[in-house]
Amino acid sequence: MLDVRHWTLDFEKNPTSNVQRPLSNVQLLSMYHINQRRLRANEHIRDLASEVQLHVKDFIQPIFIDETLSARAGSPTMTNVFSETLESALQQTEADLKAGVTKFLFFPVPKDRFEKNFNFDYAANCIKKLKENFGKDIWIASDLCLCSYTAHGHCGVLNAEQDKVLNHETVEILSDYALQLAQAGADCIAPSDMMDSRVRGIREKLNDHHLSDVAIMSYSAKFSSNFYGPFRDVCKSAPSKNLKIHDRKTYQMDYRNGSDAITSSLRDLQEGADILMVKPALPYLDILTKLRQQTTAPIAIYHVSGEYAALELLAKNNLIDADAGHIEVWTAFKRAGASSIISYKARDAKRIIV
Repeated sequence: MLDVRHWTLDFEKNPTSNVQRPLSNVQLLSMYHINQRRLRANEHIRDLASEVQLHVKDFIQPIFIDETLSARAGSPTMTNVFSETLESALQQTEADLKAGVTKFLFFPVPKDRFEKNFNFDYAANCIKKLKENFGKDIWIASDLCLCSYTAHGHCGVLNAEQDKVLNHETVEILSDYALQLAQAGADCIAPSDMMDSRVRGIREKLNDHHLSDVAIMSYSAKFSSNFYGPFRDVCKSAPSKNLKIHDRKTYQMDYRNGSDAITSSLRDLQEGADILMVKPALPYLDILTKLRQQTTAPIAIYHVSGEYAALELLAKNNLIDADAGHIEVWTAFKRAGASSIISYKARDAKRIIV
């Protein structure tokens, strides 16, 4: 191994000088004839020299359970992504466990929509059944949002004029929802609504009911992105275009403002979040890296539906090998600082990771 503390005489500037100076890295490389390709010569040494190692335990598998379905249904826009019935979800979870997947991000798709007096029994019952069947063999983070429950598709309740999402009122509803999910057996609550101070509200509600062991994985850096379309089709959660407020830009982050993501994430840690999240993934690796420099807390990255669908579409048209493409992307996430990866292809990770 090279020792950068090597010294030589400064004969170039003054042949009679005895002043010593350190060699530059370039000079050292030249002196020792360094050949970087030796570490790329074959698969064995590449594995030994690799800075990032993927493992199936790094992954979280999203799972959609749709109350309106009588049979499992495939997504029209995402390859090998399904909306499950409760019965098929139990079967799929059993198969996932055999494939090495133990961690899930649960998205309920209820049949009823509400303006007030929300009913979250279906979501709670799904978690209860999963836990009754698989217990501590699985870890369930439950997404927490109102977009699939509201007729207008927004992530919170609206004011009377239907032109503003109400922050405080939404946080109160979400905190009660989180309590119900935790009491049903959720290991983790994952608020994705992007209301201010919802982490504090949820943490206080859980603690007040002796559920302090339930974790919070905050969507702390969730941007208003163009890559969510396929997901919204599956969850039936697109905001209505007929409203005065027809998008989510007043509460999801402006992708021009990276500092907002850092501030929001650090605030969520202070309010009681255990895991942070960056969403989407590939266009926001700079955010992930900057956040990793600010905290040692676990950070999940969500490879969202549009990003996933793009890779799969490339593969469908024989422009990329799907498995190799996903591995390359996953590796980039870990290299940039991710602790865990939320991927629709998580259930294939054990098979394709070499």
